[in-house]
Amino acid sequence: MRKLIILSLLLFAALPLLVAQQDEQFTQFMYHKLGFNPAYAGMQETPTFTALVRQQWLGLEGAPQSQLLTFNMPLTASGIGLGANVSRHSIGATERLTADISYCYRFNLGRGGRMGIGLSSSVRMLRINFDETESTQPRDGDPAIPAGMQSKMVPNFGAGIYYSNQTFYVGFSAPRLLTNNIDFAEEGTVISREVPHYYLMGGILVRLGGKVQMQAQAFLKNVGGAPFDADINLNFIFSETVYSGVSYRLGGSSSTGVGEAGSLLLGMQFSDRFMFGLSYDMTLSELRSYSSGSMEVVVRYGIGGRSRGDEILSPRFF
Repeated sequence: MRKLIILSLLLFAALPLLVAQQDEQFTQFMYHKLGFNPAYAGMQETPTFTALVRQQWLGLEGAPQSQLLTFNMPLTASGIGLGANVSRHSIGATERLTADISYCYRFNLGRGGRMGIGLSSSVRMLRINFDETESTQPRDGDPAIPAGMQSKMVPNFGAGIYYSNQTFYVGFSAPRLLTNNIDFAEEGTVISREVPHYYLMGGILVRLGGKVQMQAQAFLKNVGGAPFDADINLNFIFSETVYSGVSYRLGGSSSTGVGEAGSLLLGMQFSDRFMFGLSYDMTLSELRSYSSGSMEVVVRYGIGGRSRGDEILSPRFF
């Protein structure tokens, strides 16, 4: 009975993903902007690798897992930025592999500001092992009930704009604009599709005196067929080396209205090239009785060291 309750809660919590094919969610979204907005390509002013791993709802079998690797670099002489992203996301018997490339044209916009206009192209492989699922009806001879390992590849494209200066950034993007058929059933059946995703992100840096800075950020998400979602983050940065903060994510239970998760963040810039971040989500929805929260780790490495561009120099953590 306990397993049935847990499975039901897991499926209910994943319903927006199944209905609207929402992309992965990350507590440390501020270090994965390229995955949501192609106009961020090249904004760090130095070739940079970022790796991020997320384990959601610790202790629940089949809970969502995400891994990704991004590369971001400017072609400084031309004002062009390039980026690439590969990611894997799994939940239960389903797996989603995505690869995308981003192109951005950047130009100065007065008072130390820089604007980027970006385009992205992606291909996504969807896989599900139906042998790991249970059916209430016999599968043999029914083409409407797939069996074994099934896979499907779908292309997509997106666009975005991004502006930043030394104390502020804002970006709007739609990284998936095509409404692809993502069914695994017999040909001609269309039950579920990818839908456009729209993201709005922004942040501001405030110097509090001494060597302490406060960084407030928000990430708003709108996906057709899914409830409105948002992440609100507040970090404190000490000596441009250590940061700690809290985040809150909307969503979760519609009955309690308390949101999906509250998070703690901690990170450190070990050198001009290397940054490490860690976050822990405390589940606020009904799943809190069955999981131990969610964990996320991010590592960033800049090949050329610390940039002299505004995106790394000040604020260093944007």
